[in-house]
Amino acid sequence: MHLLSASCVCVLVCALVRQVSSLETVMGLYGETLEIPCNNGAVNPEDAVMTKWKYDKGEGLPGDLLVKKKNQNVSIIATDEYKGRVSLAANGSLLLSAARLSDQRTFTCMVVTGGNIREHPVNVMIYKVPSGLEFSDRAGELEIGKLIKLGKCVAHDASPSAHIIWLKNNKPLEADGKGIVIVPSVQVDPVTGLSTTTSVLEYSAQKEDTDAQFSCSTRHTADAELVTSPETFTITYSTENIVLQVITHGPLVEGDNMTLKCVADGNPAPTSFNFHLKGEVVTVENGDTYTITDVTRDTTGEYKCSLTDDDAMESSRNITVNYLDINLNVSGDVLKSAGEDLPLMLKINASGEPKISWTKDDVHLEKQPKFDKLTYSDSGRYECDVTMGPLSRKASFELLVEGFPVIRRLSKHRSDDGQHKVLICEAEGVPKPVVSWSINGTSPYESPFINGKITHKIKVVPTANLTVSCTVSNVFGQDSKSINVSSLFEEVRMDKQDQSDDGDQTKLVVGVVVGLLVAILVICLVYWVYMKKSKQGSWKTGEKENGSSEEEKKLEEKLEENSQKAEV
Repeated sequence: MHLLSASCVCVLVCALVRQVSSLETVMGLYGETLEIPCNNGAVNPEDAVMTKWKYDKGEGLPGDLLVKKKNQNVSIIATDEYKGRVSLAANGSLLLSAARLSDQRTFTCMVVTGGNIREHPVNVMIYKVPSGLEFSDRAGELEIGKLIKLGKCVAHDASPSAHIIWLKNNKPLEADGKGIVIVPSVQVDPVTGLSTTTSVLEYSAQKEDTDAQFSCSTRHTADAELVTSPETFTITYSTENIVLQVITHGPLVEGDNMTLKCVADGNPAPTSFNFHLKGEVVTVENGDTYTITDVTRDTTGEYKCSLTDDDAMESSRNITVNYLDINLNVSGDVLKSAGEDLPLMLKINASGEPKISWTKDDVHLEKQPKFDKLTYSDSGRYECDVTMGPLSRKASFELLVEGFPVIRRLSKHRSDDGQHKVLICEAEGVPKPVVSWSINGTSPYESPFINGKITHKIKVVPTANLTVSCTVSNVFGQDSKSINVSSLFEEVRMDKQDQSDDGDQTKLVVGVVVGLLVAILVICLVYWVYMKKSKQGSWKTGEKENGSSEEEKKLEEKLEENSQKAEV
């Protein structure tokens, strides 16, 4: 008996566990009509003999809502708060209007089909999106390093209670208990059961929070997110840094205007400054700049600016005004005589290291010209250009080297066709020398007068030997040189005679060479005959093959005599 009872209890408990574990949950929106399905719509109303809905009143007590028997109308049996609020859908679902928080309980659908009775419990949850999210009690301004109540954010009438998140530049703020403190609270309406959530943010601002946007948001169960409009705050802090700036359009040079500007990082920013101008203090109210016009090299020095209420908060800067002065010891038109010297001295007074360049007649020179002994080629226009940054200075002079004329070379040569003599006179001098000849010539040619040099040529046909003079002259004097010029016809005759003499000498040399060759051949022939006869005689008499010593001596004397004749 006890064993049976225990078995029944076990079966009931297991069935209850399976029922609870498979309990379906339906979410309903507060104030709206909620549809609670029967077995998730798996029951066919045509197969049901009877369908009945009931609910859990608490403490294990059931409450009946309605019943529907096959081929009969729905009968509403609710007598409490659900009277007039429940109805049955065609698919067997329970329709519950004007959902309330008190409707959060278990509703059970009981279905009778044939000989089976089945119950399908459904858990109902009611939620409500906050009726609004409000950012209020915002601080007037924030002070760096000081924990101040930044504002309050309130989410009204929600179920379940809203969770509020604070945002800075759309990024969540995490409370750290020091610079960020978030204090939430929830208040439940005793009538509606709806919750109002309040969150207070206390914040210690930093410099980077200038122009930062603060807001709060909440995301409810139904994924409906609410976000307040962003708020910005004035961040106040004392001046920590001050900088003196110099405003110009480039490197500062004499004649420019110079503006000094004092920049401080306080908020609110300082509006008055003291400018220390090389021993003089100028106070500027409601402004941060001071302008010095038409600066000079004397403006160079140290400048400062400071707060009017705190001289220790200052900034200084050394300012240099660039300048460039040059002085060349010669200028304008410079007239010198050839052979003289011309010392050049360029003095430069500058605030930095300048660059110097020289030109002569607009042609660049590698270095400053040096005139130890002037020549005519030194004449020309000289200019030096000195630059330093945006500054540029120039100095120039025109040099003219003068002197009496000198003939450097007087020469002659026969023309290519051999019909003329060309006389050439090369001279130097300034002003330009005038060239004259002691003989009239044709095709006169005068070269351009460059660097004090000139060349003059004439063609002549001398019929006799002459002495020709070239004379050059200018305002300083003259010079003259002579050259001997032979007759053109005499030179032609001498050329022919030279050619004839050359022919005779050639013939003589050839004759001598031929004679020598003939003489050598004769000597060789005689010697050969003599030797042959001598050998034959020896064979006849029986004497020695080489002959006697007396005969050898005679032979040698005869050979020597013939050799001498051949040489002559």
